[in-house]
Amino acid sequence: MRDVVAGLEGSRIREVANEGIGREGVLKFWFGESDEVTPEPIRQAAIASLQAGETFYAHNLGLPELREAIAGYTERLHPGRGAVHWFERIAVTSGGVNGLMLAAQTLVDAGDEVAVVTPAWPNLAAQPAILGARVKALPLVPRGGAWTLDLAALRQAVTPATRVLIVNAPANPTGFALTAEQQRQILAHCRATGTWIVADEVYERLYFESDTANGAAPSFLDVAEPDDRLIVAHSFSKSFLMTGWRLGWLVLPPALTEAVGKLIEFNTSCAPVFVQRGAVAAIAHGDAVTPALVAHLRRCRDTLVPLLQALPGVELATPRAGMYAFFRLPGQADCLEVSKRLVREAGLGLAPGSAFGPEAAGWLRWCFASRDASRLEEGVRRLNGWLADSRPRR
Repeated sequence: MRDVVAGLEGSRIREVANEGIGREGVLKFWFGESDEVTPEPIRQAAIASLQAGETFYAHNLGLPELREAIAGYTERLHPGRGAVHWFERIAVTSGGVNGLMLAAQTLVDAGDEVAVVTPAWPNLAAQPAILGARVKALPLVPRGGAWTLDLAALRQAVTPATRVLIVNAPANPTGFALTAEQQRQILAHCRATGTWIVADEVYERLYFESDTANGAAPSFLDVAEPDDRLIVAHSFSKSFLMTGWRLGWLVLPPALTEAVGKLIEFNTSCAPVFVQRGAVAAIAHGDAVTPALVAHLRRCRDTLVPLLQALPGVELATPRAGMYAFFRLPGQADCLEVSKRLVREAGLGLAPGSAFGPEAAGWLRWCFASRDASRLEEGVRRLNGWLADSRPRR
């Protein structure tokens, strides 16, 4: 096999989860998904599609009905251009992961330089590396538990030699979010260097601030021109409670849409029709599903974060977006081993920060998307007890 494939590091999150297999009573907060099932109208739309016999191939770029629904949804969030404008820029993909890999396949040649803002979901760096790119990290800077972007450092690191800049904002795992002004500055710099931006905006709707008119996080789509070197990746997973459905979409410059359709043919051919029917229903019912989900996640965040912040020595800032608390424990540098010990000794399942890059070593990620806030409270109680038992005895 190729050396780069042989050398791929396995998921450290999965490594910790394997510690919990077969253990009774473990509170599982390691994966990035809610424990709520997909809403009934979405599931029923998929069932109806299967019962109608829609088990055949679809258009590479997605059902026209779904692309129209996504175009209208995009126009509602980023108004001013019209749904027709967005339609010709939409490609439906078999998950956000697949969409990001398609973006990498579209833009990256072996030997290209790709910069990734980190800490980041590991796939963002792994995908261009699999294609033979030279990947370099642009680390966020933690201050008081909040991760911030040093724009001067980014401008210095992203040069005409940088083919692609990958940025996930709102971010997994840090909860970091870009401001519209930061997006303008990044876009202006990348225009000057000729660098493509691949923006992973799958957490766009899971935004807890009140500084935007539409309730979504600032998006590069609000500040970019149609022909800018920008690809934006989205997913139905987070905002519509559809992680297992594996459906996403890309917003592309119009000149790329047909070519990406060809790539979809050679990757997956198309997304399943019944899954796409569920997505049409998701957008149709989104005004009921997503705001309620965001309100619930805010309550979960506001339950968990103060409890963690009250623990002695914990470093944690309140996340502006997403579904994660990203924090550091005092005197616990080996977060992978700490995560495994927490599973074995406290029945608490968290993700190690080192899964998201070396700059996050010593940190832990806690997914707070829980139906029952009492599980979060119990988790903090277990963590506090474990910390007390781990302190040196006099």
